[in-house]
Amino acid sequence: MKPRLEQLNHLTKERSFICYEVNVPSFEFLWHYHPEYELTLIIKGSGTRLVGDSYYKYEEGDLVLLPPYLPHTWISEKTDNQNCQAIVIQFTNDFVEKLFQFSELESIAKLFEKSARGLQFHYPKYNDLLLLLQKLIQGNEVIGFSKFIQVLHLLSSKKTSSIASLHYKPVKGNENQQRINQVFHYVQSNFKETVSLEQAAAMIHLSISAFCKFFKRASGKTFSDYTNEIRIAYACQMLIETDLSISEIAATSGFDSMSYFNRVFLKKKKIQPTLFRKL
Repeated sequence: MKPRLEQLNHLTKERSFICYEVNVPSFEFLWHYHPEYELTLIIKGSGTRLVGDSYYKYEEGDLVLLPPYLPHTWISEKTDNQNCQAIVIQFTNDFVEKLFQFSELESIAKLFEKSARGLQFHYPKYNDLLLLLQKLIQGNEVIGFSKFIQVLHLLSSKKTSSIASLHYKPVKGNENQQRINQVFHYVQSNFKETVSLEQAAAMIHLSISAFCKFFKRASGKTFSDYTNEIRIAYACQMLIETDLSISEIAATSGFDSMSYFNRVFLKKKKIQPTLFRKL
């Protein structure tokens, strides 16, 4: 499935950013991208966050900065009966480029310099940020601009980690990138069950040999390696968050062989799953 281009018509030359609150029964799958930056703070809800070729669990306090053209979506857990709530800021690339003109905003500029693959902020106590965002929503244009700069300044000092993999490239209208995004989505949607090399190749109308070359060239890894990375990432979350046995986690993560699961886990994480759970 190709990510859908979302047009943010509320951003114009006269309005370079917007901040709003989202209150919905659940976050539904909507795989999309847009030419603007986006900063999203999850206030209530939990589930799965897909960004580029990454697959992560999200919960209250999840905070990410996404650059232009990076496909993304949040999907609520089916067992989560609470309404979902988030605060979102969307802003233009022109706005960001103008920040680079001010030496006083160097720390903010550096934040954007490292955001090409998306950034997750490690911000366990975010009440000060939430207060700023609420004032940003309520304030007029001048106050809102001031609060937004304060938000960016605050975030520039926080620890971050990249979200999408090193080899992932945003869409930017490139046909090959749209094809690889389609394969990424197929794996992310089906990794708990059977992921077929044949089906992935057929999906983008390539022979198996041509597909393998295309996928390696586009992603920097083999199709099998990518599938295993998604499965191991999910297994790690299950090891941390559940009391399921390791054999149950292996099966839930899409591995039908316990020995193969242990071998792949050790290769990817440099530690056995039993020891990983004790960390």
